[in-house]
Amino acid sequence: MTRVAKNSGRFYSSSCDEIRDQISHFNRLLENALTKKEFLNKEARVIIAPHAGYIYSGFSANIAHRLLGNSKAKRVIVIGSSHYVAFRGISGSFYTRYASPCGDLSIDTLYLEELAHTFEIGFVEEAHQKEHSTETHMPFIKHYSKDRAVIELIYGKTDKQLKQLMEFLLQDRDNALVISTDLSHFYDLETAQRLDKHCLDGVFHKDLELLTQCQACGKAGVEAIVAIAKEQNLNIQLLDYRTSYDTSHDKSSVVGYMSACICIE
Repeated sequence: MTRVAKNSGRFYSSSCDEIRDQISHFNRLLENALTKKEFLNKEARVIIAPHAGYIYSGFSANIAHRLLGNSKAKRVIVIGSSHYVAFRGISGSFYTRYASPCGDLSIDTLYLEELAHTFEIGFVEEAHQKEHSTETHMPFIKHYSKDRAVIELIYGKTDKQLKQLMEFLLQDRDNALVISTDLSHFYDLETAQRLDKHCLDGVFHKDLELLTQCQACGKAGVEAIVAIAKEQNLNIQLLDYRTSYDTSHDKSSVVGYMSACICIE
């Protein structure tokens, strides 16, 4: 059974050729902006990346996914918040394949079943029917890590479950993590940048108090990975920050986007 890509043609193109062209465009912009090309050799173990339409957040997400592509992990676990269905806990994509325009990705169902038993991960089917916070990452994973298996985890209201799960996942070097989030939504540009600074500084300084003031839709996931990084003395590097203004040039109502990574030194 395949997890259908309901956001294909909406948040990203339904054409594989167009996605490849767009990623090539992002990479040309990135390479032209770099002063140290060795940056591109970094190997990300965990990335925090946005999930909006590619025309708005694709550049930011692409940087993180390019570094994640250098990882030697065998599977990528994509963790995102539920935008459409309210539920408690974490839901896993209990399918066998995950559709994307450049070809399906394999879902590691055996590993997901092991996680489900240990962490009481359920299956809220309607949560997986059109969730974009996880789906928008799959074409990037297919592009950079085409032979790796994936797991989609969507969370609703959680307490310590999310952090405990991430701690467990990071004990296995075969796992790479994608923590999906956008930042503030629909404020004017000046307000958005001020609010987003709490998120950026909170991540960079691993300051959980600052993160309480962050207005990110995936804040629970960000807080969990930052808490782990703080406890385990892991370095988090900010990769990019932008808003929808950079594309739309509309200052009246913008959305913020950040990408960051925990890279292997």
